[in-house]
Amino acid sequence: MLYDQIPSLDLADFVSGDETLKQQFVQNLGAAYHEIGFVAIKNHGLNDADTEKLYATIRKFFDLTDAQKQAYEIEGLAGQRGYTGKGKEHAKGRNTGDLKEFYHVGQELDPKDPDYDLYPKNVWVNEIPEFKDISLLVYRTLENAGKTMLRAIALYLELPEDYFEDKVHNGNSILRPIHYFPIENPDEVPADAVRAAEHGDINLITLLMGASADGLEVLRRDGKWIAITALPNQIVVNVGDMLDRLSNHKLKSTIHRVANPPREMMHTSRYSIPFFMHPRGEMDLTCLPNCIDAENPKRYSDITAGDFLDERLVELGLKK
Repeated sequence: MLYDQIPSLDLADFVSGDETLKQQFVQNLGAAYHEIGFVAIKNHGLNDADTEKLYATIRKFFDLTDAQKQAYEIEGLAGQRGYTGKGKEHAKGRNTGDLKEFYHVGQELDPKDPDYDLYPKNVWVNEIPEFKDISLLVYRTLENAGKTMLRAIALYLELPEDYFEDKVHNGNSILRPIHYFPIENPDEVPADAVRAAEHGDINLITLLMGASADGLEVLRRDGKWIAITALPNQIVVNVGDMLDRLSNHKLKSTIHRVANPPREMMHTSRYSIPFFMHPRGEMDLTCLPNCIDAENPKRYSDITAGDFLDERLVELGLKK
């Protein structure tokens, strides 16, 4: 089946207590992830007020001067916390940097937590004191929604419903506010520069809050690019490369991009805030035995999530 738009599903069906609705959600989700790798989800737990507050807050940050923002660009972290400057990340297989800048917020653990030293510490913006609280609130809300989605995914893959629970507990997930900055003179940037070149996400799943402008497109398996749109009360949730590997491509990490606007609109900003749901680094991404058969032989070599992430960060130009 070729979708002209991504399917819309209601996460409330999965948690309703109605077994028929729950199983229908699982099968519809699995079918969409097998075919196109993207769905739009409502009843995800994130409210409009918190969404609007985070967007207003990140606009304040990206409106700071380049010198102010660069104070939050920390050497040695491969961009995994704090600010990453304009054009520094490029898609796998490309050398031209994307026309974006972004900020990374990761797990914020209690000092008493045994995993406290597992990750770099978050970097908070002195000029914007509200940045920390709203970022962490949205982080936790989307992390919880992601865990629910993974329960449904586990059932579709004929795994125990809680299969992913210990693997994403204190996982290496990232909230990434992105600014696709305005280009006043398009002739001054490389001819092949785009807001986000075609790519697959690294992680298990990505949960995307509504972006501030159009531009997100997904490559359908017949080679046609289709626009990704979601209603104001929805988030977009797509399969990442780690889940694709684990499921031996039963669930598809589909290539997508953020296309440039028309030339006359290149002077405008676009903002988006994806949540990249990562497991713990020690998670084994070896293809599941029940996803391998004569028609779908094993596609991927064995690797852990941490080693796979390191490989991809090198490919993206963020790590040496």
